[in-house]
Amino acid sequence: MDLLNDVINARCSDPFKCLGLKPNQDKGFTLTVWRPDATKVEVLEIDSEKLIGVMKAGKADGVFLFAWPAKRTQSHYRLRVHYGEANFTIVDPYQFPEATFSDPEYHSASLYHKEGALLRSAKVNDKLSIQGTRFAVYAPAARSVSVVGDFNNWDGRIHPMSSNGDGVWRLFIPDIIAGARYKYEIRANNGDILPHRTDPFAKAIEQFPSFASVVSASTYRWQDESWVNREIQDIYEQPMSIYEVHLGSWKKQHDGKSLSYAQLKEQLVPYVVEMGYTHVELLPVMEFPFDGSWGYQPIGLFAPTSRYGSADDFRALVDAFHHAGIGVIMDWVPAHFPTDSHGLANFDGTKQYEYPDPKKGWHTEWNSLIYDFGKDHVVDYLISNANYWLDEFHIDGLRVDAVASMLYLDYSRKDGEWVPNVDGGNHNYEAIDFIRRLNETIYLNHPRCFTVAEESTAFPGVSKPTYMDGLGFGFKWNMGWMNDSLSYISKDPIYRQHHQGDLTFSMVYAYDEQFILPISHDEVVHGKGSMIAKMPGDAWQKFANLRAFTSYMYFHPGKKLNFMGNELAQGQEWSHERSLDWHLLEVDYHAGQQQVTKALNHLYKNEPALHLDHSPSGFEWISLDDSANSTLAFVRREKDSAEHLLILVNFTPTPHGNYRIGTPQKGRYEVVFNSDETVYTGSGYPVKNSYLTEPVINHGREQSIEVQLPPLCTLALKWHAK
Repeated sequence: MDLLNDVINARCSDPFKCLGLKPNQDKGFTLTVWRPDATKVEVLEIDSEKLIGVMKAGKADGVFLFAWPAKRTQSHYRLRVHYGEANFTIVDPYQFPEATFSDPEYHSASLYHKEGALLRSAKVNDKLSIQGTRFAVYAPAARSVSVVGDFNNWDGRIHPMSSNGDGVWRLFIPDIIAGARYKYEIRANNGDILPHRTDPFAKAIEQFPSFASVVSASTYRWQDESWVNREIQDIYEQPMSIYEVHLGSWKKQHDGKSLSYAQLKEQLVPYVVEMGYTHVELLPVMEFPFDGSWGYQPIGLFAPTSRYGSADDFRALVDAFHHAGIGVIMDWVPAHFPTDSHGLANFDGTKQYEYPDPKKGWHTEWNSLIYDFGKDHVVDYLISNANYWLDEFHIDGLRVDAVASMLYLDYSRKDGEWVPNVDGGNHNYEAIDFIRRLNETIYLNHPRCFTVAEESTAFPGVSKPTYMDGLGFGFKWNMGWMNDSLSYISKDPIYRQHHQGDLTFSMVYAYDEQFILPISHDEVVHGKGSMIAKMPGDAWQKFANLRAFTSYMYFHPGKKLNFMGNELAQGQEWSHERSLDWHLLEVDYHAGQQQVTKALNHLYKNEPALHLDHSPSGFEWISLDDSANSTLAFVRREKDSAEHLLILVNFTPTPHGNYRIGTPQKGRYEVVFNSDETVYTGSGYPVKNSYLTEPVINHGREQSIEVQLPPLCTLALKWHAK
């Protein structure tokens, strides 16, 4: 009876030992049922309404007992539970220990096959199986855990779960199907009942105020077989122009609401195709409670946010991108998580997911918690989540947020506010091991996918393979290029001659990592101003500067990333609360910026000379020191070929009518791009269509051309042998 008292007092770790059908002292069997507040319980045949008997009330309120008839060979049953005049029929979960305790096959990198709410069936006989949901949650320090939901009136007494000593609490509940809302009620070891927790592995989560987990099952049929089975290519030699998108504010409906996944499928996908991007990068889509975090404070790592529709609606959006030939990158946030009471913080009354010491476990910059990368379950949880998005949603790449904050124990901390590692240094060895294992797992299991690090320091080998002692990322954001180039372009042209090194220094380290050049959402928020607002000069000069800078970015080595709205030259800083300013396209200047971005994307995709980003053979300086004129001249080369583009940049408002440039080879140079064209609202400064080289030595070259270089302009000239 002690076990039953533990159940009654919500402190039992194995309710199966006392509930259900159990042998008694009379060599028979007694059925014990725990239904608090019930007035009567009847036992019925499992497959009919036939009454087997009426249970007797036990000594404790809510306990009902029944002597199982010796002549009965069938040990399964249903219960008709009465609450006064009302009654309903249930299938008692405590008669199916096999369905509760048998874990599906899984790997540590696919933990979601074991934990969470999994639809499954329990066999009764050869003709009958009972459908339901097996719940499993890791809470090793809990005194007891219960499943609560609409199916039990959110009463934590009714469905106590069982633990077999591995820290995971399990229970199969019959008749719980997709769509059921639930959470976990956890009693801490000190007896306190904690706020109801969202399932860490929930596949769907409701919005405020419930934040309820939802039992989920996908019925989506993918149509992107040709995409997921495409030939594996060297991604470093392929074009990659990324459109970074916050789904909730890309475009709003007339009533101010965000577009749904279905509407984004119809509007965003064709726009990305038309603009010529190769990839989209989505700000975090995993569920998050606070709109203002933009998704960077996630709680439901396994659930696409329900703000815009269902998980299958999101699958359809990804599928549509793939049909259109667009890769999908997703921002992924393993660096920190928020303290909301329904989340992972202090999950079972102890620090199961976060470091217990706030000097390691608390982000002062973001007021959030840091995962404990030294715990196997945490590492398995995060790596399983990364695999989940690639497996279940066909995501092509993960951009890992805030990598620097994981690598350094003293990140954003003052002296005395951090704990050194075992060697007295500031590197977080546990996080480094986690990152390496993450990348190894992804590249081993998903050879067509890639990872990207947002890493802002000079930590060595971020995008080097782990066998070369690197972190194993596929790419790294080039934050140095971004900071230097934005610093340069924001200066008045009269001062740029003194800062030529801001443009040229990036090539000193260009091949240290596999770089992506980012002009991301972080550069157009928090008072930094929009891209057009950063530009000096009058209106014409602002837009000319932006066109020239955007063009320079596309011709500089490195893959490209632009945040939505940059192509509109939006005047306002970005805000998640409003749509992009699409009406600006009615103004020629703004339409011109969109058109120049579109032209650059298509040129970039179609010119192999622009694809060799990560080898010195793909780039060559012609002139980097003409600071007096703030000009640059360089060559982009095709792999194993003489084919090349000559790029000329003039970052002053002064045109150069006879500007001689040395050329790598003899021949004809055709102008294939000019950011000063009138179609982009440029000045239309006269430029020839092509130039023949002359045997005039310049810039150390035997051949040269004399060009017209428009003001605040970038030119691309393609070499032809004849």
